[in-house]
Amino acid sequence: MDRIPILKLGEALLVTIQVDMHDQLASALEEDLTAKIVSARARGVLIDISALEIVDSFIGRMLDNIAAVSRILDADTVVVGMRPAVAITLVELGLSLNGVKTALDVERGMAMIRSHAYLNSDDDDDAGD
Repeated sequence: MDRIPILKLGEALLVTIQVDMHDQLASALEEDLTAKIVSARARGVLIDISALEIVDSFIGRMLDNIAAVSRILDADTVVVGMRPAVAITLVELGLSLNGVKTALDVERGMAMIRSHAYLNSDDDDDAGD
């Protein structure tokens, strides 16, 4: 079975979805990403969907699930590269993607993750005082 690569960039994980997702691939991505968040102690997950021309309700639910799991594991999820037509489709499908932050590109998405990780690391420092 194919797998979607997960790259570690500092305190973040980068996932670039460039293929059509199906149930098995989405499940494998969720499992792989969950394990990688824990093993890498990641503070953020950046998902690049710029290669996708169409995002249906299945992909929307998958992004929602990934964000929920990431949040439980103390990692922010940022989706980047969303095309305007994709955003319109998600709204028309009634998918609000709770807990998923969005940015126009990878650079802005990484800045959001770094900002969140920095703010949370200050909280962690205060916890020991």
